Order: sequence, then C-alpha cells, then structure tokens
Amino acid sequence: MSNPYCDVLKIKVPSLKAVKHHREASPFTLMLVALLERGESMTLLEVATEFERAGVAAADDALRSLKRCRPGRPPVYRNGDDYELDPYDKELDLWAFRLGLRPSKVPVLRLVPPAPEPIPGPEIPLRPTEVEEAMSNAYLTSWSSQRLALAILDSQGGRMAATEVVRAVDRLTPHHRLSKEASRYWRRGSAITELEGGVWEMQTDHPALRSAREAVRQRAEKARHRQAIQPDLQAIEIGQRRYAVQKAAHAKELANLTRVLLHAFPKERPEAIVLLDVTQRELITYSRDAFDTVLTRLADYDVIGAVDVRPLLKTLGFDYGQHRLAELGPPQKSRKLTGRRTLEITTSLLIQSSCGIRKPLADTAALQRYLEKGQIHRLHRRLETDAKALFAFYQYGRLHRAVGLASGSIEEWVPVPWVHPDEPMLYDLKEQAFQNGQVIDVVFGSAPAWENPWERATRCTVAPDGAYRYWLVDEDGAIIDDCDVQLARLVPL
Repeated sequence: MSNPYCDVLKIKVPSLKAVKHHREASPFTLMLVALLERGESMTLLEVATEFERAGVAAADDALRSLKRCRPGRPPVYRNGDDYELDPYDKELDLWAFRLGLRPSKVPVLRLVPPAPEPIPGPEIPLRPTEVEEAMSNAYLTSWSSQRLALAILDSQGGRMAATEVVRAVDRLTPHHRLSKEASRYWRRGSAITELEGGVWEMQTDHPALRSAREAVRQRAEKARHRQAIQPDLQAIEIGQRRYAVQKAAHAKELANLTRVLLHAFPKERPEAIVLLDVTQRELITYSRDAFDTVLTRLADYDVIGAVDVRPLLKTLGFDYGQHRLAELGPPQKSRKLTGRRTLEITTSLLIQSSCGIRKPLADTAALQRYLEKGQIHRLHRRLETDAKALFAFYQYGRLHRAVGLASGSIEEWVPVPWVHPDEPMLYDLKEQAFQNGQVIDVVFGSAPAWENPWERATRCTVAPDGAYRYWLVDEDGAIIDDCDVQLARLVPL
C-alpha cells in the first residue's frame, strides 16, 4: 500500500512502537511518527489511540498531552478535526533525520587513524618523538626541573650539556621552569649528576627515571588522542562542497515547479474563484458552473497556494495528494503584547506591512453585498485585485523567506512556511553579485505594478559590511533597506 508521506520523504514506513523510546521522543514528535506510519490525516483521538496501542501512554493521558503540545504547528496542519503533514516541509525532513528515520544526506567523511601503537614499558628509553608529542606547546610548569631534564636526557643518550638540555625544552615549549642552575637545588642521590664543564648525566637505574618515562608517555598518548578527535578539515570541506552541489541542484528543481495561487469567495461554498498562474503572471476568474475546469487546471500545477489552502481544496473536492501546498494565511494567529493586550495577526496586516498595500483584501461584507445584488462583475474584479495583492505577498515571502509584521511599535520578521531553505533569497543574490562583480535591479517601497513589475526598478551595487552582511547601494549612494525590497534580480554581465 502506498504511503504518500513516506514516498515524498523517501523513507521506510516507521513504527511508533520502535521510536517511542528515542531520545527525541515527545508528544509532538511521536505524533509526527504516527502520521507518517498511517500515511494520511488523523484526528487527535486517533493519534492518542495509536499511542495507547504502541504502549506510549493511556489514550486519555495521551490526548491531554497532545492538546497541550500545540499540535497544529508546521509541519502539521489542521484541517477541521483532522491533522495532516506537509511532506515537503523542511522541518519534517529534519525531524525524520533526528528521529533516526533516515540517514544523513551528506555522509560524514573521516580519515581512519592508524591503530595506536602499544605503550612501551618504563624500562624502555624514551624516543625523541614521544618527548616532542608530550611537551610540544604544553604547560609544564607543574613538572619538576629534574623530570624535564630526565625526559630530554633519556631521549638523547643520557648525557648532555645543561645549556643544551634547557635549549631543547625551550624549543618545545615556553611554559616550564627548567634552567641551567636547577642542579643547585637537586638533593643528594638525585637521578641526575652534574659533571665537570656543566654536563648533566642521568642515572639509568634511578626510580625517578621510570616515573619520568611513564609521565611523558601518558602525556604523549593524550596528545595523540586529542589529535585523533580533531575535526577533519579536509572532510568538512568535501562535505560542504557536496552539500553546495546538492543545494544548487535542488534549487534548480524548485525553480522549475509550476505554481498557482487561488482566491475564492465565499470560503464555505465558493461562488467565484480566481486562478493566478505565478510563472506566466496570468489570472482567470471562474464562476461556480466552471469549477470543473478549475479542478482540471489545478492538476497541472506542482504548487498550489491560498489562504486556508487545505480547507479550500477540500471544499472544492480536489485531491491534492502529491502536490505542494503554500499556506498564505498567517503562521500565527495572535501575539501577546505588554500588559493584557493581544495583537490579532491577519493576512491583510501582513500584506500591508510587507508590501505597503492599503486594504489589500476586501471586506467580507462588501463581497457578500456584491454577491447578493448579483453584481458578479464587480465581485470578480475585486477578487482579482485581492489575488494580485496575495501574489505580491507570496513573491515577497519567497524573496525574504519571511514577511513583515508592523503595528504600532512592533516591527519584526515572521517566517513563512511556503519557501524552502534551498531556494535563493535576497541575501544569496547580494552575495553572488558581490563575488561576481555584478549589479542588482531592485524594486523597493510598495508592491510593484501588476502590468509592468520592473518599471520602478533601481540599479544597485552591493557593498560588504563585515564578513556576512551586504548593503544595497543605489546610484545616488543611498542604502536601501532590505525589508523595503519587493523584487530583485541579477543583471547579467
């Protein structure tokens, strides 16, 4: 039996029972697994029943937990009492990885270190390489001067001038306390004897020598271990290049998708619907008697966008199955302000904040009057105007991966769910223009005209500001704020 969700994600159908003890398991993530396992929409009660069947929790307890976990947030969408997944949502793909339902898409490349050599016993003299591994740039101020001198003497044959021993330690690390006068403070019977001419000679049978060898080899082993767990920069670079290639290929695939926006009235039982082809910039309005044509045309598009897109398509009787859906409604319904005030977030508010369109969507009462008075032509014209505002809003979100929210003292970005992270945004265009020495045409301020969207285009250069930020600068040297940009395109060299 086909599972649409898992087919899109290209994963095996998961088992809720197998995932319930995963470290990322929570009511929300297990709800994702239950929906993936079923492959279709479910009510919260059905999800809670599956929880009980899999041994997660009793159905009553599970239902209470599900209601508290904000179950209707992306990548889950509520459609009446049903909850369904958006299989194309990047967040769902990430959760599939975090829950162990799919492997990493970019394999981690690591150089396999050689097997560690066995550590010699304390009766074996130190090798110069062992001393270098243990003492290179190490903080050895806690080591006695005798131990430091023994390490050097043991690796160099047992006899050296004091100045050469100190110089050898200096070459390895500045963090030590050995000096050529150190022998003055060594006790009688120490492991090192000072001969004539300032020469130091170690005693090969002294217990301090065995202790020095063990200490050096322990530090050398720790240094090798630290080196082995260091990130492999070469592997990281290869992985980044591979990811960039995959991202570019996916971005090209997304750019070739056919897209359409819908706007209908009334929502409960549409009498008129506007179909706006995003790529061709064409819109056609249909009355109820031509809705069969609408359903036929919708089947040809890859992406379908609308406010409350899922309930609308369900009302129209369209099986959206493998289609990508763009929900143009507000990602959140309200925001709590200081005190007890609450700001209601509407699509009209977001369009006005982002695109500068006053009254972007008609009042429902006005549209209802047109319908009741039989003024179908006026109804169609107003719906088409609304559809153009939704189109500007949709394009703004694609350019910024977010839309603006401005009300009183509030000015912030609201991420939108209809843009994939692999799709290029304004920042990517600026970065590419700067690296290639190109300029950018931008339309800023209010939404561009429908008939000729580039008639207000301004040619801009890109100026860097630090390592990760770029400014758009117009021909007069003025900086254009990113949030004001409605359209942007690279000018070919």
